[in-house]
Amino acid sequence: MLDSHCHLAGEEFATDLQEVAARACEAGVKTALCILAAEDGLEVARAPEVRTAWGDGLHFATGIHPHHAGLFAGDMPRAVRIVEEAITASNACAIGEIGLDYHYDFSPRDVQQEVFRAQIRLARRLERPIIIHTREATDDTFAIIREEAEEAGNGGRAVRGVFHCFTGDVEMARRALAIDFYLSYAGILTFPKAESLRGAARITPIDRLLSETDAPYLAPVPFRGKRNEPAYVTRVVQTLADLHGQTPSAMAEHIAVNFTRLFGR
Repeated sequence: MLDSHCHLAGEEFATDLQEVAARACEAGVKTALCILAAEDGLEVARAPEVRTAWGDGLHFATGIHPHHAGLFAGDMPRAVRIVEEAITASNACAIGEIGLDYHYDFSPRDVQQEVFRAQIRLARRLERPIIIHTREATDDTFAIIREEAEEAGNGGRAVRGVFHCFTGDVEMARRALAIDFYLSYAGILTFPKAESLRGAARITPIDRLLSETDAPYLAPVPFRGKRNEPAYVTRVVQTLADLHGQTPSAMAEHIAVNFTRLFGR
């Protein structure tokens, strides 16, 4: 099994990283994609430590989260430079998580949009997929992807990518699938009141599914309220398997193929 999105370089795992990795291995989770905040030099610097703790099967992605986009207001060249440096330092296979978050508005919306666009263009130039974070910004997120695709002039496809921790409904899922993006489901899928989300997962083709924890956030049932970790992705895979009439092992194999197809790892 694999965890396609976790934050193992964060402070939340600083004291027991090896134990977390060992529990993941014991649960059969061999592959993980660790997200590094490009603007956070400490997270990027921790990448070798995380790789050592996990061993083979750990990969990295890096980018500027919309919460931190305000740090780069009026200076997109610096934003791009910092992401490029973080990609080089960590050998990142994707740019993310990037996007728009209008729930907290920690960064001005216009700046979020500028930083999002700049990173999409960087991803296109470097031929890396993107990992999208979008919250209460669905229409603007799709509009920017569409506009960047039109700017690229390649038939409507600017970049490949995934909507991470997908929490949308069937309509949003279909919009994402229509532009050939993947949908990654996290622990929210297991919550009792998440029937609308499970409806979206049901209509997501098996060849577009990914599983994640978003650890340390959003632990699945029955660990809800605790710190999340990669071992718990098994609960997400089980739920996806149930929704698609698959065994967990078969679903895990499909997800592994999808991960390799998207990220090349």
